[in-house]
Amino acid sequence: MSGDKKNLLLLFDRPKEPVFVPKGNERKAFVVPAEYLTDKYKPVGTQVASRFGSEASEQIAVNKISIPDLGEILDLTRDENFTLFIPKHQRIAGRLINIFLGVRNVEDLIAVAVYARDRVNPYLFNYCLSVAILHRADTQDLDVPSIIHSFPDKYVDSKVFGQALEDATVVPENDRTPIEIPKDFTASDLEEEHRLAYFREDIGLNLHHWHWHLVYPSNAELSVVNKNRRGELFYYMHQQIMARYNFERLCNKMKRVERLIDWDEPIKEAYFPKLDSLVASRGWPARVENQRIRNLRRETDGLKLDLDDLKRWRDRIFAAINSKSVTDSTGKTIELNENEGIDILGNMVEASILSPNGEFYGNLHNMGHVFLSFIHDPDHRHLESFGVIGDSATAMRDPIFYRWHSYIDDLFQKFKSALPKYTVNQLNYPGVTVEGIEVGVQGGKTNNLQTFWQQSDVDLSRGMDFQPRGAVFVRFTHLQHRSFTYKIDVQSDLAREGTCRIFLAPKFDERNDEWLFTDQKHMFIELDKFKVNLKEGKNTIMRNSSDSSVTIPFERTYRDVDTSRPEGGDALARFNFCGCGWPDNLLIPKGTPEGLPCQLFVMISNIADDKIDQEVTGECNDSYSYCGLKDKLYPDRRSMGYPFDRLPRDGVDTLQQFLTPNMRVQDVTLTFENKTFKPKEVIS
Repeated sequence: MSGDKKNLLLLFDRPKEPVFVPKGNERKAFVVPAEYLTDKYKPVGTQVASRFGSEASEQIAVNKISIPDLGEILDLTRDENFTLFIPKHQRIAGRLINIFLGVRNVEDLIAVAVYARDRVNPYLFNYCLSVAILHRADTQDLDVPSIIHSFPDKYVDSKVFGQALEDATVVPENDRTPIEIPKDFTASDLEEEHRLAYFREDIGLNLHHWHWHLVYPSNAELSVVNKNRRGELFYYMHQQIMARYNFERLCNKMKRVERLIDWDEPIKEAYFPKLDSLVASRGWPARVENQRIRNLRRETDGLKLDLDDLKRWRDRIFAAINSKSVTDSTGKTIELNENEGIDILGNMVEASILSPNGEFYGNLHNMGHVFLSFIHDPDHRHLESFGVIGDSATAMRDPIFYRWHSYIDDLFQKFKSALPKYTVNQLNYPGVTVEGIEVGVQGGKTNNLQTFWQQSDVDLSRGMDFQPRGAVFVRFTHLQHRSFTYKIDVQSDLAREGTCRIFLAPKFDERNDEWLFTDQKHMFIELDKFKVNLKEGKNTIMRNSSDSSVTIPFERTYRDVDTSRPEGGDALARFNFCGCGWPDNLLIPKGTPEGLPCQLFVMISNIADDKIDQEVTGECNDSYSYCGLKDKLYPDRRSMGYPFDRLPRDGVDTLQQFLTPNMRVQDVTLTFENKTFKPKEVIS
């Protein structure tokens, strides 16, 4: 059975090539029943089966079953782009996911997937089959490949594919060298926002955003969508993106991002993605300077919306926040309390099927993406598709993503600011004192975190249709940091458990002034969170940066599943789920050549208010802060972002005034070395 399951993964290989063409490095071929072939290939079905079957190393039999009617799923043609932000696309994705979830066993799943693969839009097929594999009980131990391997065009400069085709056709596989992608290929230094291109266009960062939405689909059967604290996690994951982005802006001598608050004003930022869509066979459209959001009239996308609709939803959501209550679809009033309120609000703002009243409160977050993504062609007169802001796999490349999410986060912060302030008793852990913090850096000075450029290689051949076989590597440059270790000295009057929470923030604002705490609390990025066992007396806690509860290792970001891959069962299912996680190379911000002064915050919180009673085991539980745990409760009872998620108690104006004995702050420096290391080069 395990061998049969793995055949499902062949369906991700070279997505535009017909399903009967041999797949994978082993060149296995599906024996497709004649009635499963598309109309294009039915007249030559016998020849097709004979030709490609003879080229295959192994033939895979496909069951003949009663195929569910695909209906409107086929409305999205194979040469169009697909996005989770457009309601029509989201709806048909939910329907296809439910078809894949509903078949009785793996053999029937292979059959319906083989039938659908050459009929359904390739992007849609990839997403829906990935979600189904992650959530079916009989397929959770399969390795869902990263989208970069199936659709490298979403991440790689379009010029690379011409070079790749030349290499694949002419150069023997063993003699091919990686094709290097320039670090600055979308703009020049004349564009101020380009200073942040290393962050916005980081492949791992965009894969994180794609995988999060894969793990947390917003439209499918309820058991798949309704995960523990899903709406709150939507808020917190994006809040942390904004904190990290603003941190990076300060590293580059830029002010914090401006909220996209006036939707009638021209948008000053331009963005030219320099990407071609190999499936849609068109370049991703650009946005020039000073374009305005306009009403949408795109019948083929099922979009007939006015900007006033977006404003109406905004006003209703703000009214709900002000009244601390929402009205559900039956007319019942639901309180937005301090525990579940943020979860309800998150589901409402994102507008998943968990929204208490989607008709009334609308689709603010997603449709904001959609309005922005069609700003260049709102009425479809030029037959253009959406821009990168309209696709969860590419949205974070565009500077406007951060202006929009700054607005969305501000909405959540308005709700948070009205919650009761944490008292000293809710923050303190009597009997526990953090006495000292020290950060040791590999090959560097104490309390001086160091970053640099690193080059890495990734194989794109699985996404290159109708081209010769064999690996085709591209080499890209990304931010990296030297590994470091926390040394935390804690005094405890008793043997007890606690939760160690580690955050980092810039010490000064963009004016080089010390922060007011009400502003600085939004800048803290979570670095780690873990349980500690304290003995009576002095304790020394040692923790390596690679163990962070926020990040996943490089090989897991890119789904190099032959490295550190668990062996089968539930552990492998969690490994798959935890392809979701912040890329380890971006754990800490870039810093500056002269060293950016920062403050490292450590807190040992009271386990009695933190602990969730559940057993958590397995190989991949290290990225739960932003992604949760598979089939488990979120492993921290506190509000996400605690203790920085609410306004401080009266009399607290600075970080030092906020501290209780179980907290401590250490000054550290972020130093950037403008040096590039080759792949696997020893970093000295």
